[in-house]
Amino acid sequence: MPEASGWLPWCSGASPAWLPLVLMAVCSLHVGTDAAGTACVPRCYCSESEGKTVRCSHLRLTSVPAGIPNDTRRLYLDYNQLASVPTDAFQGLPMLAELDLSHNHLSTLEPAAFRGLGPSLKFLDLSHNRLVTLDPEALEGLKARSNLTNNPWHCDCELQKALPRLDLETVSLKGIVCHTAEPNDTDVTGQALLLTADLDLCMVPKKTTDVAMLVTMFGWFTMVISYLVYYVRANQEDARRHLEYLKSLPSRQVKSEESSTISTVV
Repeated sequence: MPEASGWLPWCSGASPAWLPLVLMAVCSLHVGTDAAGTACVPRCYCSESEGKTVRCSHLRLTSVPAGIPNDTRRLYLDYNQLASVPTDAFQGLPMLAELDLSHNHLSTLEPAAFRGLGPSLKFLDLSHNRLVTLDPEALEGLKARSNLTNNPWHCDCELQKALPRLDLETVSLKGIVCHTAEPNDTDVTGQALLLTADLDLCMVPKKTTDVAMLVTMFGWFTMVISYLVYYVRANQEDARRHLEYLKSLPSRQVKSEESSTISTVV
């Protein structure tokens, strides 16, 4: 019977030089594939239960990873360090139905950040981030149910005007609870902006615009009056002469009639 070292030379006292290379190759294949042997995002975990699921949680990611399989149905990027979602961040994922971006540092959603996900996405989790306002262009086309809770929302005229332009499920917008508000005396801190139907955060800007228009109109009126006063004073002498001329017109007309009568008598 041959010795074990003859079949497994790396089990003998001295390991061959090519052994570390083989181990590295095996490890790289394990990291880049899931249990079924299909491609997966490096460092992430993939599974095929009820469609492909990609989990990239707790990896301290600062950007959306590249190489996400285009047949992914659920993508978990929670508990990372993402500060923004760039334009077309999830382009090429036509089957994505669930996207979890919770517990990150998100403060910016760039325009068209979720472009391409409108027809497929059913749930979007943006909770526990640093969002203060919503750009309708960032969520354009999304009709998903969303979790928007636990963000420091700043309720102002801009945000109030943005809400009607969002196609998200209405119940999702209840998660926009005012952390701060403008103007400060609106007393909506701690309340869901969607539920304050009688509140008009654009009222103060409208009043400011009205006042500006009144001031402008008053300024123009003052300029016109000033010009008329200047014109009258500058032409006061001509006006006086003109008035004297007008006063003299009836007396000349009477004298003319008297002359006509005398000539007729003669």
